[in-house]
Amino acid sequence: MNILDFYQTPNLREGLRPGDIMRTRPVFTPQLDGAADAWQIVYVSSNSRSQLIAASAIVLIPDTAPEPGKTAILLYCPPFHGLGGACAPSQLLATGSEPDTAPIEAALERGWAVAIADGHGLGIGPGPHTFLAARTGARLVLDLARAVYRGANLELPVAPVVVWGYADGGRVAAATGELQPWYAPEVDLRGVAAGAVASDLAAVAPAISQGSTAGLGLAALIGLARAYDQLPLRHVLTETGGIAAAEAQNLTGAQLLQQFSHPLAHWCRRPDPWNDPWWRRVLALETLAHVTPATPLHLYHGELDALVPVHAGRRTLIAYRQRGTTVSWREYDADHRSTAQQATHHVLARLTDHITSRPATSPLHIETEDEHTSRP
Repeated sequence: MNILDFYQTPNLREGLRPGDIMRTRPVFTPQLDGAADAWQIVYVSSNSRSQLIAASAIVLIPDTAPEPGKTAILLYCPPFHGLGGACAPSQLLATGSEPDTAPIEAALERGWAVAIADGHGLGIGPGPHTFLAARTGARLVLDLARAVYRGANLELPVAPVVVWGYADGGRVAAATGELQPWYAPEVDLRGVAAGAVASDLAAVAPAISQGSTAGLGLAALIGLARAYDQLPLRHVLTETGGIAAAEAQNLTGAQLLQQFSHPLAHWCRRPDPWNDPWWRRVLALETLAHVTPATPLHLYHGELDALVPVHAGRRTLIAYRQRGTTVSWREYDADHRSTAQQATHHVLARLTDHITSRPATSPLHIETEDEHTSRP
């Protein structure tokens, strides 16, 4: 089966349920020395309205045997790659062009299987990608865990699950921890790590809508409108903005930043589109830390992060603490990109501790990491 046929949207016949696998095929991942095998899969998930959708992903089998008692399945949530085009991790890893391989390789070296969802609107299914819609992304991640459990041909044992993401992927990871108890209680989720997370989109959306990251503001409008399709973009965009959005929904992240350098207001009917009543409602729905995850959460952030300011991460920490979440925190004297690189070892150590120290159903206690914490 060629790539076009494999990623063709399948018919969702009656009787399917989230997590059912519809197609698999082995692929080679030239960038990953630690992967013994890799499988692209198409599976069933659901969207923000609980309607069944088809989703795609890649599952990586480690070449290294894990230490006794420390085997795991890592659900990895990549940072934003783009709204369309060549952005799906399952395709990028197969072509050797994935930009975010270091965390994946590090997890494989521990003997962990790694499963990576492409995200709603990437790989399979109509785009654009639902950028910043964390709860939609979390459904796809949890259904990927179900698919790994059910995929007998993947030759993976049922193992504890951990979730890890950064930036937009960090929001998806945190939302996965919040949704798991009611959406996928059968998944043995032991811990979540999320870096550069802003729990309140209303606090960061205006900041990414101007300056060098203005293209992300347009991408945010497009992605959230795709997730909440009762919100027509024409409600906030000018005619020129509508043309720009139609072009942007097929672009990678780098192309968005390069081609859409105007402030978001340039494409909109009002100076601050995020202050529209409909959009305020969407931003409120996408706020994290409204519920208490049943599993431990590790948050981390760079003090010099100019894309997602550290004060946004500290507010996320406080919001989770106020909910009684088991949460740890670490700050790095680094910018956005450098923090992602520096945190890899610490994150894997923290997730390993979550795997071995307690099951997901153990009582919650507030936990801090004072020796590594710059107190907010």
